[in-house]
Amino acid sequence: MPKIKPVKDFPLSAERIESLKAGILAAFSFTIAYGLLVIANNFLLFKQFEVFAFLPSISVLELTSKVAIAFLSGFLFGITYRYIIREDKNPHLKDGAVLAFGLVRGLAAIEVKQNLSEVVWLLSLLTIESIICFAIARSALDFALQHHWLKPFRNL
Repeated sequence: MPKIKPVKDFPLSAERIESLKAGILAAFSFTIAYGLLVIANNFLLFKQFEVFAFLPSISVLELTSKVAIAFLSGFLFGITYRYIIREDKNPHLKDGAVLAFGLVRGLAAIEVKQNLSEVVWLLSLLTIESIICFAIARSALDFALQHHWLKPFRNL
């Protein structure tokens, strides 16, 4: 089996570790942002206004599964974001990554809902929340890259 040469004295195992670091950082930042938005939605919006009183409260199991999915979404975003931006300084790549992940996560609920006319505002809110969470994860990754705590992916 031929040996893969490291690029610029940075072996593939180090690239994997950097990707893992990016994934973990994005996962935690996404999950914290998501958790704060869930708390804000449950306690500030749904409890104060009678208009939202028809919405069911979230069970512990449902909340745990949502947080686990948020963590996984953030982790996958972090790894992918590092590969997308590489060493480029193009802001369109960064914005596009956030928008793509946010739209996919937010609009995935449309497949589950039968009657969209009743919940279109809720689906819009979920999409905006997803974009906000990914933007926060992106900010954490950009901060880490800027301070050299995380290395950008180098073209092989």
